[in-house]
This record gives sequence, structure tokens and C-alpha cells, in this order.
Amino acid sequence: MAVKVRIPTPLQRLTQGEEEVEGAGGTIISLVNDLDQKYPGLAERVSENGKIRRFVNIYVNDEDIRFLNAEETLVKDGDEVSIVPAIAGGTR
Repeated sequence: MAVKVRIPTPLQRLTQGEEEVEGAGGTIISLVNDLDQKYPGLAERVSENGKIRRFVNIYVNDEDIRFLNAEETLVKDGDEVSIVPAIAGGTR
């Protein structure tokens, strides 16, 4: 069993159209790097210098990693991770 990762639509072109992929457990940043080995270009869109980009939200089992241990949040087999791009905008 592995960590299930939900991929947002804008990044699915990197995962050959897959909405959900699997990666190795460890920390969030090591998971991102593991996925980048399988899907080149993913890490640079999600992270920079070992940190998750501020306009990317990541959830582990529906918990925002910002309220856990950020990039160092541990994930294990069976966990579900969601990558969600931040949405901004609106009308004035």
C-alpha cells in the first residue's frame, strides 16, 4: 500500500491525465520529490527550495499541513494527500 495523492486538474498533464497517483511515505516534501521522479516537473510547480509554495495547499487526510508540521508532516501508507491550488479573485 502507498500514499494516495489527488492531483488538481492543472497538474494532471504531468501525470498523464491521472487524477490520483501513488507515492512513497515519509514527509510531505519527500513525497513531492518521489512523485517528481515519476512525473517530472511536478515538484517545481508545488515546491521551491524544499518548501511548499504559498499558493499551493496540501491536505493529509483532510488536515491542512500548515496546521501540522508543514513540509515535514509525516505521511504513511494508506494516507490520502490532496494538492489544491489556492484560488484568488472575486469582484469588487
